[in-house]
Amino acid sequence: MSAPAIKPPRTGSKFIPATLSQDFIASIVVFLVAVPLCMGIAIASGVPAEKGLVTGIIGGIIVGTLSGAPLLVSGPAAGLAVIVYDLVQDHGITALGPILIVAGLVQVVAGLFKLGQWFRAISPAVVHGLLAGIGVLIVASQAHIMIDQTTLPSGIRNILGAPARYLALSPTAFGPTEQAFLVGAITILTILLWEKFRPKSLKLVPGALLGVIIATALTAIMALSIKKVVVPDSLVASLAFPTPADFGVLASPTILLTAVALAFIASAETLLAAVAVDKMQDGTRAKFDKELIAQGFGNALCGFVGALPMTGVIVRSSANVQAGAKTRWSAILHGVWILGFVALLPWLMRLIPMACLAGILIVVGWKLVSLKHVRHLHKLYGVLPVIVWAATLIMVVSTDLLLGVLTGIALSLLELIPFVRNLSLLIQQRGTAEEPELELAGTATLFHLPRLAKALDGLPERGTVRLVFKGLANVDHTCSELISDWLQRRKAAGGHTEIDGEGAALHRQFAEAAA
Repeated sequence: MSAPAIKPPRTGSKFIPATLSQDFIASIVVFLVAVPLCMGIAIASGVPAEKGLVTGIIGGIIVGTLSGAPLLVSGPAAGLAVIVYDLVQDHGITALGPILIVAGLVQVVAGLFKLGQWFRAISPAVVHGLLAGIGVLIVASQAHIMIDQTTLPSGIRNILGAPARYLALSPTAFGPTEQAFLVGAITILTILLWEKFRPKSLKLVPGALLGVIIATALTAIMALSIKKVVVPDSLVASLAFPTPADFGVLASPTILLTAVALAFIASAETLLAAVAVDKMQDGTRAKFDKELIAQGFGNALCGFVGALPMTGVIVRSSANVQAGAKTRWSAILHGVWILGFVALLPWLMRLIPMACLAGILIVVGWKLVSLKHVRHLHKLYGVLPVIVWAATLIMVVSTDLLLGVLTGIALSLLELIPFVRNLSLLIQQRGTAEEPELELAGTATLFHLPRLAKALDGLPERGTVRLVFKGLANVDHTCSELISDWLQRRKAAGGHTEIDGEGAALHRQFAEAAA
């Protein structure tokens, strides 16, 4: 009689991975980060808080299931709050659904036509300038909410009007305005101090959650008479399906252009977040076209139920990676937890002061400005990318997001003027399967980025790869960022890259990234 076969240890299945316990823990962390942000972004967008939570649920459960970037977490984004606020103010909340459905369909079509890599061709200076401008607008608007005042009709007026309102605060009286300011200031201080002095044993506890707990407890203990979050008793009651009459707004070319702009900005922010997540971990790489399709489907669904638009969001995604997530199950489960929270504990959300959420968003908005990225651009690429960043920021704040992006793109094209006589790029792959070689010759610009990205991503992540840059005359900063990021990712994954041509100043940064 033969001995019984020894069963190998279970390693999970197609649907239930062996890493589920790690994903479960990560999902709790992301849930705790997401809930205050979902509500705060909704309020900053001029809509009820529960609409942000509905978007978080769809982003987690639906988009998390379909996502091309498994560790990317989707939900309402601060970067879209300004657009949504203007839409709601100008056309009413009923127009948001049809506009979002069109924007989602645009994203799906972009993904089906393999346009994901082209979004990466947008200059990093433009993308970060856009996010910085949005950050300024968020800080300016939430500064009014933090003292229980209404926001003003435009970003410029919010910026100019805030000082007078804050100077009117009384150092002796303790009315509702002063009470709200105290709650908001304590929230901000809590987040900043926690980020600076957080014990290692509590590194997964988000500062925003701690800020909400302290601010809510303070408001209850002191019986402060300040504005609090308003949510319905039933999640179903918060859903608002567009009627046939609501689709009439799509007859306006301006509205259609707005929908396309919304799709463009949401896609750019999503793919920027996907690239950042790829840098943080050595697991599955993002499939940009698949992610666009997932985002488009999610945004169209949000439009059908009257929720907020979504993107892949870097704050929640970085929390996901840092908490040890391994698969898409963490994103899916975080959506399940939001659904349970909204369905079972609506009374708890009504205790949260509005000033607290405003304080959280002020911190988020300031981080979007990212002066660190400006210093990075100046150090590696000189003054022009910094000018592009600043011009994009100024135009976003003073006019609108679409004009700001178009201005940034136009200025980024100035970088191509010195190379206008030779804009061709030759990409040749040689070598063996064990040691492949990629040779680049000519000029690498944003026009070649999709082809260059495809060639680089086709090389193995591990082992030795040789890059030959001897015939590469010039590289714009968009392609330079792409190559540097790819080299650093290979290095983190344990791969070795040999650089031929590192003696030239043009190639020195690539050699440093590969070393």
